[in-house]
Amino acid sequence: MHTFPALDGTPLAYHPSGAGAPLICLPGGPMRDSAYLGDLGGLADTGVPTVRLDLRGTGDSGVPADPGSYACERQVEDVEALRRHLGLDRIRLLGHSAGAALAVLYTARHPERVSSLVLVTPQVEPLGEPVRVEDRLETARLRKGEEWFPAAYAAMEAITRGRATEADWAAAAPLSHGRWDEAARAHRAAGPAQRHPEAAAAYAAEAIDPDTVRTALGAYRGRALLLAGQFDVASPPRPVTACASAFPDAKTAVLPGAGHFPWHDDPAGFTSAVAGFLA
Repeated sequence: MHTFPALDGTPLAYHPSGAGAPLICLPGGPMRDSAYLGDLGGLADTGVPTVRLDLRGTGDSGVPADPGSYACERQVEDVEALRRHLGLDRIRLLGHSAGAALAVLYTARHPERVSSLVLVTPQVEPLGEPVRVEDRLETARLRKGEEWFPAAYAAMEAITRGRATEADWAAAAPLSHGRWDEAARAHRAAGPAQRHPEAAAAYAAEAIDPDTVRTALGAYRGRALLLAGQFDVASPPRPVTACASAFPDAKTAVLPGAGHFPWHDDPAGFTSAVAGFLA
């Protein structure tokens, strides 16, 4: 674990793996400890060294004096401070889920500083592609052969209608994973201790205008990969692939059998897609 100071003095932690110019990895949640990313399926073993950033107030990073600095837009400069600390002129950047929103905003504000952008099962609203109810339900129905499907699907219907209980969120959990096995259950069980509810609420407190973001991305001259999971109800393939139009040079990939955490469901497929894109 290494640290560096943010512009406001908050100590931020990062975790490198492998040697060479790294892929900087931003966690989702939002505001979940970056530990849940693990080694991203062994990405460093494929020749792609990584740096996993603990966002302010999470993991080994310090708690800021100003809670308003948890806002996604304000954390853009934390990523810029990390780039400067690492002494890199341009960076390769990966964002997962809500962390993809931060990666997109950084690229929009500093397009000349990003050479390659990887968005993994990304939050799509900042790019103007809201997820429709039918996107989620259609994706969920792909799992109708699973023994847990009836309860999970009923819970997903309740979630999409805005009347979910805690029991519904628990019942729908299998739909976030390509396989609802022991590893997926352990990943789910670790979640509550890794989440920071107050920071998460502040993360989305400032509205992001998709038109402004898309206009700024017109200046981006690097490449983008948008990676979706076939079974992901949080970021279904249709809106994820539609977001490619926001970038001058983008490709998309849908990993068969993968959910919201594709490096868990298909490590080989995930690392092959990311490493192949970055090669």
